[in-house]
Amino acid sequence: MRFNLDYSNRSKKFLKKADKVLIKRLIEKIEKLREDPIIHDTKAVEGSKGLFRVRVGDYRILYEVDYRDNLIGIIKIDKRPRVYD
Repeated sequence: MRFNLDYSNRSKKFLKKADKVLIKRLIEKIEKLREDPIIHDTKAVEGSKGLFRVRVGDYRILYEVDYRDNLIGIIKIDKRPRVYD
């Protein structure tokens, strides 16, 4: 079962500004999430119910999983210290 993706405006804006190599790495990781939303390096974000993060180098992808609607919501993509603001 493949999940659909929903990008927040904030994450779309980040992807538009990022360099091509980084975008390719981020999209590859997001595509893996479509197959299995909780992959081996996924961690739950402390203090936020239902929010997960996955690493891509120095960057983090914050996302939610909605099993009922078969949807992954990409909330935010940014470098580690800024992503949790």
